[in-house]
Amino acid sequence: MGVAIAAAAVAGVLFSTGAQAFDSGSSSNLILGPQPHGQVHRANLPTELNREVAPTRTEVDDPTGEHPGTITVDSRNRYLYLSMEGGRSMRYDIGVGREGFAWSGRAYVGRRAEWPAWTPPADMLKRRPELPRVMKGGIANPLGARAMYLYNGHGDTMFRIHGTNEPDTIGQAVSSGCIRLLNDDIVDLYERVKVGATVVVL
Repeated sequence: MGVAIAAAAVAGVLFSTGAQAFDSGSSSNLILGPQPHGQVHRANLPTELNREVAPTRTEVDDPTGEHPGTITVDSRNRYLYLSMEGGRSMRYDIGVGREGFAWSGRAYVGRRAEWPAWTPPADMLKRRPELPRVMKGGIANPLGARAMYLYNGHGDTMFRIHGTNEPDTIGQAVSSGCIRLLNDDIVDLYERVKVGATVVVL
């Protein structure tokens, strides 16, 4: 299904509640088990936490009008577009921020990480004190297989584009403002995107 996105750039400073990463309201998948030493994790490794699911990415005509290399997040329709050469883009299904945590604006990829660790922010710990203070990277980590950290002129926005160990949340508005993709899709996007890439959230 085609999705029309306004070609005009969204300006202004990011606005949000200052939340980060992951907060679906359930902690059932947040138990960090022992990580196999030296094991190479695969994005679609079928486990109870991260079962194998089909990737959503598909190449389409670019509806964004952005320069190649730009990421555009269509929050309303739950798609992420990576603009490519020749008027084409790679489209991925995503999960977005729930009511009260949605945001829009421009940012850029300031850092990238493979199997990133996760540190819940203070405001999230107040809401969910059972969360660990730091969670090592791995299959059980809510940031999934890859993370791209979004910055603007004021520094770290505390928002991320990342994988997920909850594939059922793709297409839903459940996060604390971060953009989540299936692990297989975030690995593909990560390999295509460099530090400094522009991110437009609509």
